[in-house]
Amino acid sequence: MLVNCKRLPKSRNLFKRKSFHISPFIFWALLLYIVVALVFWFLELENQNKRMAAYQLQELKKDDPAYVNKLDQISLEKKNKTAQYISEGTVFLLVILVGAFFLFRAILRHIRIQQQQQNFMMAVTHELKTPIAVTKLNLETIQKYKLDENKQSKILRSSLQEINRLDSLANNILISAQLEGGYYQLAREDLDFSQITLAASSNFRDRNADRNWNIDIDAGIHLIGDRLLLAILVNNLIENAVKYSPKSSSISISLKKEANHVNLKVKDEGPGISANERKKIFRKFYRIGNEETRTSQGTGLGLYLCRKIASDHQARIVVSNNSPVGSIFTVSF
Repeated sequence: MLVNCKRLPKSRNLFKRKSFHISPFIFWALLLYIVVALVFWFLELENQNKRMAAYQLQELKKDDPAYVNKLDQISLEKKNKTAQYISEGTVFLLVILVGAFFLFRAILRHIRIQQQQQNFMMAVTHELKTPIAVTKLNLETIQKYKLDENKQSKILRSSLQEINRLDSLANNILISAQLEGGYYQLAREDLDFSQITLAASSNFRDRNADRNWNIDIDAGIHLIGDRLLLAILVNNLIENAVKYSPKSSSISISLKKEANHVNLKVKDEGPGISANERKKIFRKFYRIGNEETRTSQGTGLGLYLCRKIASDHQARIVVSNNSPVGSIFTVSF
């Protein structure tokens, strides 16, 4: 059972989208007005300079012994004023353009953050409501009807899976906030990474028994790191593969020690990720596609956390194509 989250009315969404698109045009219109005003005042000052020079020339008398010197002085003063207006106008123009560049970049960043926050709120609301609604329905079913042991066990297992999803979502949000704010104290302990990866893989395999799983994990691979964060890293990568690949497809998980590196690979047979999206998917809140028409679950925090956790453990995460279809996420420690 899926419960759709409440969304803003269409007219309000349309107004917000229009305001996002109109803002840059307003900015450029104001910038153009400022530049035109600057040019206008330069021309006005230059015309005033010419009129003052012409007035001074009219006041000169040719029979004045200092006529030539005064003529040169008026001409020099006129040139100096023109040079002053040009230099001051150029400095003002440069200041305006540099300020406009940074302001426009800040506007675009603000618009992008607003859109991401709106998308995140829509996604996280849906993610929270779904497991709550499913668990509530399951418990009400058990309460109202006398079910046999097998059906009751199946409903309880479904409820437990939804609660685990809710717990995973809460962990992602909490850990993301703590890591970004610098409040999380990263543990440094010797861990059996093979055991962590195998436990996560077995959990997903049990929950998705209808899929074809290829699990190849070398035993005895140890890392220095944080157990909780590394478990979140592995879980998020596997969940991502489950989420974006067909149920009939295969998912491969491998953990190998190669030379001086430990490589964790998660392969799926989903639609794949285009080259221009590969860097974007690790951004906070970023999700491919339109949030209003998207059917897949998620909040845009999973891969962001993977990159953050990998970075905190001096590891590198990359995504590549899986031939013939799908993606391969590789974390190299």
